[in-house]
Amino acid sequence: MALGVFVNWRGNTINKEVHGGVRAAWFLYVLTVVTNVVIVPNLLNMVTYLHGTMHMGVSGSVTTAANFFGATSGFAMIGAFLSDSYITRARTMLLIGPFMFLGYGLLALQAYLPSLHPPACNTEAELNNCKQVHGKNAALLYVGLYLSAVGDGCIRSCLPSLGADQFDHEDPKESHQQSSFFNWYTFGISFGGFVGLILIVWLQNYKGWDVALGLCAVIVLLGLLVVAAGLPFYRNQVPQGSPLTRILQVLVVAFRNRKTEVGEGLEETHESSIEVGTGYIGSLSQTNSLKFLDKACINRGKKGDWSVCSVTKVEETKIVLRFLPIFISSVIGYISNIILFTFTVQQGGLTNTRLGKIHVSPATLFVIPITFQMLMLAIYDQFIVPFLRRRTGYSGGITHLQRIGIGFASMILACVIAAVVEKKRKESAVQMSLFWLAPQFFLLGVSDVTSFTGLLEFFNSEAPRGMKSIGTALFWCDLGLASLMATFLVDAVNGATRHGHRAGWLEGASLNTSHLDWFYWVVAVVGLLGFFNYLYWANKYVYQNNQRVANVAPTVDQDSP
Repeated sequence: MALGVFVNWRGNTINKEVHGGVRAAWFLYVLTVVTNVVIVPNLLNMVTYLHGTMHMGVSGSVTTAANFFGATSGFAMIGAFLSDSYITRARTMLLIGPFMFLGYGLLALQAYLPSLHPPACNTEAELNNCKQVHGKNAALLYVGLYLSAVGDGCIRSCLPSLGADQFDHEDPKESHQQSSFFNWYTFGISFGGFVGLILIVWLQNYKGWDVALGLCAVIVLLGLLVVAAGLPFYRNQVPQGSPLTRILQVLVVAFRNRKTEVGEGLEETHESSIEVGTGYIGSLSQTNSLKFLDKACINRGKKGDWSVCSVTKVEETKIVLRFLPIFISSVIGYISNIILFTFTVQQGGLTNTRLGKIHVSPATLFVIPITFQMLMLAIYDQFIVPFLRRRTGYSGGITHLQRIGIGFASMILACVIAAVVEKKRKESAVQMSLFWLAPQFFLLGVSDVTSFTGLLEFFNSEAPRGMKSIGTALFWCDLGLASLMATFLVDAVNGATRHGHRAGWLEGASLNTSHLDWFYWVVAVVGLLGFFNYLYWANKYVYQNNQRVANVAPTVDQDSP
């Protein structure tokens, strides 16, 4: 870690004994947990609120919830751009994060005051007579939702990158801690979701949405105050200007020089062009991939960032372009996870969900895969990673892309098992026990422990130093696009299987009259094709950063996925 790249909250050079490390990361763990106490239950139960309280139609409720999730991913990219370009990640969270507090505060106020929401009515029995939210009240609803999305998106994009900044990946000890940070960050998401699905959902069901949303606003505010208390301990990366501008400069200059031959004196030209840069902190060595971009380094006698680019700018652009195949193939690979999460819970709602005298509500069923995930994350980080680290020499036990691939493979297996279980459920004469879904819940947990954390760590660690937040935002965009693709796949299958008066496979009045088992086989095939596509690009990818432990002898090829 170059100390000059990082400063404390006052802008002075950091002291590694004081700034960063596990102590600084703990403040971020707290924010991770408390924000997901809020985010997870509200995201999963939003359709219920929009349909049951705001009296939107089912289609409108689902669309609004999907748009909200997509907007959060979009705002994550905006927050990432700001933190990488102009202000530090911590300041971005503290400046924009309060919008999340304001959003939930407005939603709580709307749920509390009768004049701001439609009068209560039974949407199941008399939906046509229910008054849907409209006019100023609808505007207030959308303002509250999208204010919270702005704050949530910026926190999502900045928090993992700020956490990774607290550890020096060139230091063997801190490299281990950085890898563990992403595991425990994912654990924090799961633990927060676990608490939220019990506490917040209970409040929504028994105390009212106004109480639940009001508590959510307070929780977010407390989390931001904790992060603010950690300001004296953070290592803050110095913003280095717009990364998108740097990429565009390379592409424009390389295009202008497309007819210019790259001669043997290119290396000398590279060295001289560095002086033309903008004072970018940190440098990257020249690589042999995407050599057409090297033409951006050719000095044709003109000065300026739009006439000649440094090697570092060119290599930054190469890294981003090498990301794209992994990014796209991961979107395809993650479709199975989105579909499994959605329909497994619906399957669970049709099983016997009584645990003794306790009746588990459908929204609370998400606690099951989250519990699996938390247990596996703890076991993976504390036992499996150290064992694999000794065997492979990688600080994370295995490479990021190997970890992601394991997750995608587990999703395919989960689809196959889900198809078999769903067929058995429909043929069963008595109501099937919820525990029949345990294998697919378990594999969903495996996929999140591996692919979720692996993708997050991959995009963050491989991103250029000046684009760490954008790398994290790409991860959230990956999930958002996978969600949209999952919706498209459902619509496509319904359209292809709809004939005359016969409904599509998933258009039945309930899962009992649908063909979810057949659909799971389609998802498994799509997942398998996506997995092969992912393996192809993962095998071709060459890592930017060495993932090996300095004092462990390697036993596998460094360039392998």
